[in-house]
Amino acid sequence: MREYFLTDQERRELLGIARAAISSRLEGREPEIPAPAGGLDAPAGAFVTLKKRGELRGCIGRIVGGPPLAETVARMAEDAAFGDPRFPPLQASELPDITIEISVLTPLEPCKADDVHMGVHGALLSVGFRRAVFLPQVATEQGWNLLDFFSHLSRKAGLPFDAWRSSEAEIHRFKALVFGEGKDAGGETPADA
Repeated sequence: MREYFLTDQERRELLGIARAAISSRLEGREPEIPAPAGGLDAPAGAFVTLKKRGELRGCIGRIVGGPPLAETVARMAEDAAFGDPRFPPLQASELPDITIEISVLTPLEPCKADDVHMGVHGALLSVGFRRAVFLPQVATEQGWNLLDFFSHLSRKAGLPFDAWRSSEAEIHRFKALVFGEGKDAGGETPADA
């Protein structure tokens, strides 16, 4: 599984890009994404998680890379703030209380459920047209074991809790380089943890 590496400076730049994208939208402007260089120019899947005083306030991502990472992070930050259907759109008054966490994903790798290690891998479960994903840090944050993880993943996809055991189920795993602002963002989890 290919690892993803970003320098400390590139991580700070991505966090700045995410915050600027949200601020721009609140001000009614299109975000200005700087010309990406280095690791920010490579295509990679990424999720942006917003927390308000430690509580989830939005999380949206792109599993597979396409555009440069800098552009993906800007778009996902906007979507997490204003397009997560679980929450109302972010208001300007909330922005000072928001911390940002970014998860840069390695490419997907087909696997069996037993190949997914809690706290190390995230997983994408697909059964027919239904699918759901959990980032690697979700299992640790929730205190889940493998059975809990896949049962909740099945339910998240709108399927019975044991759908992951079906012969039609497809499982892909990935790792993530996780970094963020402040203590509410969960610190940092290297992709090779």
